[in-house]
Amino acid sequence: MSTLNEYLEQKRQALKQRQENLDAQGGGEPTSLKASVRAEGRSGIRRIRIRDFQVISDSGPDFAGYNLGPSSPELQLGVLGSCLTHVFLIQAAARNVPIDELDVEVSGQIDPRGGRPGYEHIPVYPHNINYTVHIKSPASEQEIAELHEAVERACPILNLLLNPQQITGSVEHTV
Repeated sequence: MSTLNEYLEQKRQALKQRQENLDAQGGGEPTSLKASVRAEGRSGIRRIRIRDFQVISDSGPDFAGYNLGPSSPELQLGVLGSCLTHVFLIQAAARNVPIDELDVEVSGQIDPRGGRPGYEHIPVYPHNINYTVHIKSPASEQEIAELHEAVERACPILNLLLNPQQITGSVEHTV
């Protein structure tokens, strides 16, 4: 059975090769990302398509959903947890920090009163978000603290949520 530390060695080699490729290309170019979402038929589920993958998002019965998948706010917490986990692995591989086990828990709140009359002060978005990393490692407390600092600097989704972003939108209406 393969261990997480064996995977970290593979990750280390992949990071080295990736950096060599980027260096050969003069540092690389921005990568375009794309997702498309379609509300489907009678169920209203949202089918999220990203590259060759798809994820189903749905609501609970209180929103006329069928509970066939996580809600968008739940997916956001999952995306944050996934990104933190991945960046912990990347940074551990880059720093030669051994990890035997790694689990990330993310929690937050969403208040159905948010933005409604009389509750304008309550956010309509997930808030009070926090994460806990459970890490089993023979590394020192100092190495783990430095690893955590590096992850918080490098995690794209954590930084997306922490730093205000400008998002533009448009509607193309057809009849």
